[in-house]
Amino acid sequence: MAKKQFKAESKRLLDLMINSIYTHKEIFLRELISNASDAIDKLYYRSLQDGISGMNREDFSIRIDTDKDARTLTITDNGIGMTKEELEKNLGTIARSGSLDFKSAMDGAENSAEETIDIIGQFGVGFYSAFMVSEQVTVLSKAFGSDEAWQWESKGADGYTVKEAEKEGHGTIITLVIKPDTEDERYTEFLEEYRIRSLVRKYSDYIRYPIQMMVEKSRLKESPEGAAEDENKQPEYETYMELETLNSMVPLWKKQKSSLTDEDYNRFYKEKYYDMTDPVKVIHTNVEGVLSYTALLFIPGQAPYDYYSKDFEKGLQLYSSGVMIMEKCPDLLPDYFSFVRGLVDSQDLSLNISREMLQHDRQLKAIAQRLEKKIKSELLELLNKDREKYAAFFKNFGLQLKYGVYEGFGMNKDKIQDLLIYYSTFEPEAEENADNAKAGPSRMVTLAEYVSRMKPEQKYIYYAVGESIEKIDKMPQTEVLKDKGYEILYMTEDVDEFAIQMLREFDGKEFRSVSSDDLELEETEDEKEAAKKQEEESKDLLEFLKESLEGKVTEVKLSQRLKSHPVCLTAKGGLSIEMEKVLNAMPIDEKVKAERVLEINAGHKIVDTLNRLYKEDKEKLKVYASILYDQALLIEGLTPEDPVAFAAAVCDLMTE
Repeated sequence: MAKKQFKAESKRLLDLMINSIYTHKEIFLRELISNASDAIDKLYYRSLQDGISGMNREDFSIRIDTDKDARTLTITDNGIGMTKEELEKNLGTIARSGSLDFKSAMDGAENSAEETIDIIGQFGVGFYSAFMVSEQVTVLSKAFGSDEAWQWESKGADGYTVKEAEKEGHGTIITLVIKPDTEDERYTEFLEEYRIRSLVRKYSDYIRYPIQMMVEKSRLKESPEGAAEDENKQPEYETYMELETLNSMVPLWKKQKSSLTDEDYNRFYKEKYYDMTDPVKVIHTNVEGVLSYTALLFIPGQAPYDYYSKDFEKGLQLYSSGVMIMEKCPDLLPDYFSFVRGLVDSQDLSLNISREMLQHDRQLKAIAQRLEKKIKSELLELLNKDREKYAAFFKNFGLQLKYGVYEGFGMNKDKIQDLLIYYSTFEPEAEENADNAKAGPSRMVTLAEYVSRMKPEQKYIYYAVGESIEKIDKMPQTEVLKDKGYEILYMTEDVDEFAIQMLREFDGKEFRSVSSDDLELEETEDEKEAAKKQEEESKDLLEFLKESLEGKVTEVKLSQRLKSHPVCLTAKGGLSIEMEKVLNAMPIDEKVKAERVLEINAGHKIVDTLNRLYKEDKEKLKVYASILYDQALLIEGLTPEDPVAFAAAVCDLMTE
């Protein structure tokens, strides 16, 4: 029998396609199953159009068989089959697609069938992926309505043969002779039941026809009839083979939402994404129009162990008509929503010939934009209707939202700011919970809620940054704001202040740190005059203290913000002391330093002591200046530059 050469392409093109187009060799099974599904679709839709009776969806199936001794893997379908001419046309010409021709013809014809034509394979090269794992491929096919069967056979780019054959019933049988194992590749895995089962579940679980295979099972071996039972005898088991359907066929996301329960969604999520906890939120949306797609998204109940590591990969599973195209498509989610898990299924995507990538990203971008809006609206709904559950979500993923505010110089801040929540000094039930008054804030608030409660004379949204809520609550800088009844937002994460710097303002109100050197609080004329007078009287003292600290601070001033504490540190300019801590903890060559201001409580008796020493003992005043500065450092959670000298100075004071 004369071997025929591939009509359209050379050996080089076939080699390129087999070795380069597909990223993973396991893809071959997905492609062959999809082709089998296409063949069944063609016959089913033709039966609807031509009025062929006695043909139901339930009659169709795809069968997988393996023979480890012969090293063969066989995929059988009872679809439309192919004639000799179709075998040569579809398999003898690379990148020729019978599916595409069929779809084009059906789209152009008047079709009164209720069901939409949805053919998966449209490029014709998927079949050739079989050569990635096999050294020989045989296709035995009999077209529906024909009396003849034909066999196509090839070992790769050297050509193929077509001969007449015998076959019962219409359909196609594809037999692969699997390659022998090498040092680099273990091809035998594609003959293993567990591997085939996992690949079907991974890529073809939602093919609409049953994918069946004989699988090995075990059962308790029955005792021979009439044999006496021995209580001490261990039970014996026997193995047997049973035909099993490997795929679930109907995707959960294709079912009517009204027919699904929370348990259905939770079970699907846990099985699909290997999570032990229920999702916080399920988003199931079906969009139809210029761009049609179905999305099933989940907000996890807890962050994956590697979520905030460089190893974490974001992305949604991408399906085209129930066939998985990409395991993780990162383009469907912005980074600040990278915690979302789920999938998108659309038949409108333009795929490339390998079906592993998209030809154009226009459709993908349109879907991504809609998903982004949908995710935000669902999170806002959760925020407004179930604050406790949203707070649990924010504990896991709020950090990612804050990174989203900060990244790209704040380009996405307007999209995210409404989702931010913080603990604050606001306690709506403070009187009822008097016993817990010292436990710190119990409720997280939104920026909109904060602004709605601002006092008429309040200029800024005040916030405080620290290691913990407990430490922030004790900060000297917060005293005057609390006295005035101004709400303070508590921020405890490294990214907080960087994100706030990007936000700059919310609803027309600027943010102002409690550690800023100027809180711009409303003062009476008498208060302003008294403060100005005291500052003038202490001008020389303050300058001396600044010089004594030898460049450690840019200014020493009397403070009206402090009530009980003698001293605190604040900062001028855009770099706060907390930002200084964060930046210096990073592996950078040069350490940064904020413009520190040492503030001394103008109403504290320490001021009298300092004035006295300025007149009587300037050397001791220098020691006092150093102690006050080190005290301020400790309050800020910073270590004194010379702890030994600080301890010695304190001991000297104690022994005077």
